[in-house]
Amino acid sequence: MKLHEIVNELSLQVKSYGGGLERDVTGGYVSDLLSDVMANSKEGNLWITLQTHENIVAVASLRNLAGIIIVNKREPPWGTLKKAEDEKITIMTTQMSAFEVAGKIYQLLICGHM
Repeated sequence: MKLHEIVNELSLQVKSYGGGLERDVTGGYVSDLLSDVMANSKEGNLWITLQTHENIVAVASLRNLAGIIIVNKREPPWGTLKKAEDEKITIMTTQMSAFEVAGKIYQLLICGHM
């Protein structure tokens, strides 16, 4: 499934690097611990987190993730968005909780619908 399809289905707000919306999404990973994401996420995953600092961009780039979804109405600071643009990492935000976002993405990717 393409990232833009998930953005549309979940009404996510794209905050950085819209050029990444054609990426294939292979799965999702939910964690707020950077070392956990570095150790366990897989290439093409969407990372669901409440973290907003610049280091999330470095982790997403290192693991070649499809993008980052920031949950719970949190907004990334300007520095994080600038780094994401530079690194070509798509950051999206939502008012939903991590639990809700993960469930919806699971339904889309595994079941083919919500």
